[in-house]
Amino acid sequence: MQTIVVYKSISGFTKKYAEWIADELNADIFKLSQTNKNILEKYDTIIYGGGLHAVGIAGLKKMKKMLQEIKNKKLLVFATGASPRKKGLIDKIKKDNLNNENIELFYFRGGFDFGKLSLGYKILMFIFVNILKLKPKKTEDDIGMISAYEKPVDFTKKEYINDLIASVSK
Repeated sequence: MQTIVVYKSISGFTKKYAEWIADELNADIFKLSQTNKNILEKYDTIIYGGGLHAVGIAGLKKMKKMLQEIKNKKLLVFATGASPRKKGLIDKIKKDNLNNENIELFYFRGGFDFGKLSLGYKILMFIFVNILKLKPKKTEDDIGMISAYEKPVDFTKKEYINDLIASVSK
């Protein structure tokens, strides 16, 4: 079975997971920007990964659009984010991004590094963090995001990919 891992990574955490997955599965790996329908047609299993942002999983809409004309492919999706995995998180990500489609979704905790963001993302994060700082009652997640904004954090662990690897292997 031929497998490809396609990803969109803004600060490197999604790329790290994509590389680990491709290595474990002996799969080809491509950035989303280097991928097209003709490339995807050559594979039986397609794994897509993108970071979580306010608007959803980065690049997933573009990936799904490419796959509309391709049939009989197994698609698995992973999302990365700075938040810890909590009860209901996968269901919320799936509801917001996959419209109840029958696609396996995995969440891997990534990290946050303000210094690796593009100017546009830096501006958005500056605004977001300052809004958090103004909140009178901050949640644990709010405090964590403010802290990560000031000092980079990396929560990646290779073991997080085990369930995805097992799913592809069965």
